[in-house]
Amino acid sequence: MFVDQVTVTLKAGKGGDGCVSFRREARVPKGGPDGGHGGNGGSIAFAADENISSLAYFRFYPITKAKNGGPGEGGNRTGKGGPEVCLGVPVGTVVKDADGGAVLADLAVHGQTYLAARGGRGGRGNASYATSTHQTPRESRPGRPGEEKQLYLELKLIADVGLVGFPNAGKSTLISQISAARPLIADYPFTTLAPNLGVVDIGEYRSFVVADIPGLIEGAHLGQGLGIRFLRHIERTKLLVHIVDVSPYSGRDPLEDYKVIMKELEAFSPEVAARPQILAANKVDLLGGDKSRLVRLKRLAARRKIPIFAVSALKREGLRPLVEAVARMLGDLAAKDGNKAA
Repeated sequence: MFVDQVTVTLKAGKGGDGCVSFRREARVPKGGPDGGHGGNGGSIAFAADENISSLAYFRFYPITKAKNGGPGEGGNRTGKGGPEVCLGVPVGTVVKDADGGAVLADLAVHGQTYLAARGGRGGRGNASYATSTHQTPRESRPGRPGEEKQLYLELKLIADVGLVGFPNAGKSTLISQISAARPLIADYPFTTLAPNLGVVDIGEYRSFVVADIPGLIEGAHLGQGLGIRFLRHIERTKLLVHIVDVSPYSGRDPLEDYKVIMKELEAFSPEVAARPQILAANKVDLLGGDKSRLVRLKRLAARRKIPIFAVSALKREGLRPLVEAVARMLGDLAAKDGNKAA
């Protein structure tokens, strides 16, 4: 089950109470206070784990409680601390305040952690209250309560390239042909119900990650279809590959399809819509002798100065030049970012 949005409740452990105790030992006539401190309550943290792909665990276990700290003991013994609870989340998880929606942490790197709820501090034992004028203190402090929080977790997949387009444009077929990903492929709309990730190996120890986003339709940013649920997954991508079905059997106009998808991306995020992109005119094997649909799309690409490639994902035609262009553009973007950093 792919789950990319959950609300969780965290309850960190309470600190243990401080102890009131006095030393009583044979041949020690003047025993003093020896009550130890209480142990700290257990904290709760999130850790990004590249081996986890979904937030499904939290759908079934939305409440997490850490153990309380143990009480202090005589002989100046501090109570046992509550163990920290570390919850694994997918790389790319954003932790937000469930009330205000403020971003608290963005776990974008494997092994990155965020302390979400701090355990309560243990109370002081009476030994710490002893002074030269107050030699038999009977005071102690109770442990402090741990933090209780309600947080919103949102997964944004981390990929270099995002595949966008109408349902049945051929995104799943394309990612299955250029990577080892094996998404469900069928001849009906909304076959893809969750984003798919694929690693494209381009040789010479180089590769890039592609995300297949479920098909968008007009009104996706308003909640139509499935698109709005998954548009967030292209926010981290560096490059968009816009796949347009140019076959005469789609029942749609390729130019209108392109304009509708771009309109939805701009409504969702102007920053995402402005990202570099490549246009892939798919299903050219079905055009027959009439190439007018492809020609019109190439003219649009020329006007907008967008690289365009005529491909057939099913027949594996034109895929190599497309993959090489994607790799080349990603390299140029990386070099540009490196120059800015320098």
